[in-house]
Amino acid sequence: MDLENIKIEKKDHIALITIDHPPANAWNLGTMLDFEKVVDDVENDKEVRVVILTGGGEKCFSAGFDVSDAANGPEISAKGRDLWRRIDRFPKPVVAAINGFALGGGLELALCCQFRIMADAPKVMLGLTELNLGIIPGWGGTQRLPLVVGKARALDMMLFSKKINAQEALEIGLVNQTSTPENLMADVFAFAGKLAQRPPIAVGCVLKAIAAGSYAGLDEGLRVENEGSQTVSQSKDCIEGFTAFLEKRDPVFTGE
Repeated sequence: MDLENIKIEKKDHIALITIDHPPANAWNLGTMLDFEKVVDDVENDKEVRVVILTGGGEKCFSAGFDVSDAANGPEISAKGRDLWRRIDRFPKPVVAAINGFALGGGLELALCCQFRIMADAPKVMLGLTELNLGIIPGWGGTQRLPLVVGKARALDMMLFSKKINAQEALEIGLVNQTSTPENLMADVFAFAGKLAQRPPIAVGCVLKAIAAGSYAGLDEGLRVENEGSQTVSQSKDCIEGFTAFLEKRDPVFTGE
């Protein structure tokens, strides 16, 4: 792939996607188009079971919209809403390795990831600070932040443009775990490695059912859950899981 502002590496069923648009890993049109390419790639790559998303450098995960590319603002925003929604409904687990501050669209992207692991350092902060500019979160933040932290906390963060640190984020459930900056990626890869050992077909069915319920309601979620139950019951991974249980050994899932 011809990429300028996004990097991708693959190893051991894990794809590492790095937003590499210094100084703040903000989203201009070129970065959005690069990101779309890698999202397409990892979604279609059967060898990839888990995706890690992080920011290049040591200071920033992503600062959101790149104001220097305001001329392309409408197209960037439309693309951002579409891609962030794809990550929210992605058929494989996506882990956000929040290595630096994540503000605006950057936090909105992290909110779409199924898991969030954050570096605990004084300058690593999270926030939807758009109201400081007289605008509002526009890439899903008004909907996804309340779902994660509750309506009251989400309103407090958005209406007052509050930034919170790693410990505060952990306490309110905005991140799943924290790590020291020097150990962040090792901890994230260890977490992703455990995820990659889980049965890929079953993992995908769980993600699909949860997404269906979130976007289309309980009845649709239950329908997709039932569909997933039938799918996994016919898989080789199902046979392997039961066989390993009876043989008292760890299962080795192949995604078949």
